[in-house]
Amino acid sequence: MKVGIIGCGAIAQIITDFAAEGKLGVDLKFFYDWDIKRAENLASHIDGIVVQNVHDMLDHVDLVIEAASSQAVEKLIPSIIARGKDVIIMSVGALVDIKLKNQLEKIALENKSRIYTPSGAIVGLDGIKAASVGKITEVSLVTRKPPKSLGISVDEETILYKGKASAAVHKFPQNMNVAATLSIACGMEANVNIIVDPKVDHNIHEIHVVGDFGEFKTTTQNRSCATNPKTSVLAAYSAIKLLKSLNENSRIGT
Repeated sequence: MKVGIIGCGAIAQIITDFAAEGKLGVDLKFFYDWDIKRAENLASHIDGIVVQNVHDMLDHVDLVIEAASSQAVEKLIPSIIARGKDVIIMSVGALVDIKLKNQLEKIALENKSRIYTPSGAIVGLDGIKAASVGKITEVSLVTRKPPKSLGISVDEETILYKGKASAAVHKFPQNMNVAATLSIACGMEANVNIIVDPKVDHNIHEIHVVGDFGEFKTTTQNRSCATNPKTSVLAAYSAIKLLKSLNENSRIGT
């Protein structure tokens, strides 16, 4: 399987490192970024090809990884799946826009494309998806982050946001893909608390789900990417595992 990537930041760096070590399971070959130098830097690690227009890679790939932004999902993904290409969307926050989500799913159905969204920076998503077969009555997310990951400075624990997931995603588009992923998996909007805490040095996500299945809680303490404190290493690993699973004959979990 030949793969291209849109957005050559922290997630793309980790994916490319795995490709350079021969541990990705697919042929990562094409790179696109609005900053051409970033694309050239990553491509040089694996003798990849840089394109100045996303459509220049589409005749040569089976799948495209979006690792850029919600704006990239809105502007680029429709035309990619219209060409019959599969996509992995990392900027899951874009999909809280139900109109856009429905549009993408309609285009994918018409063109026999697949849209994948990795589990990202949280654990327990398989259990949440299984629980959603029944009735989920309550879902909440408490996200606690160090100030540097939010680009702010505070001296004490501060609640930055309390409300629904969709508004959280719009307010913190580079930090709340977790809220979007959780809500989509549950089929209902999560209640979200965002806390900035100078006493922590990890991105911490606490999830609580209640339904007719019972109840569970998970806590994930993520290490941030060295090149971007807003991005968790686990998010990149989830994309890598998804890529590997596409070639596996046996799978565990949903």
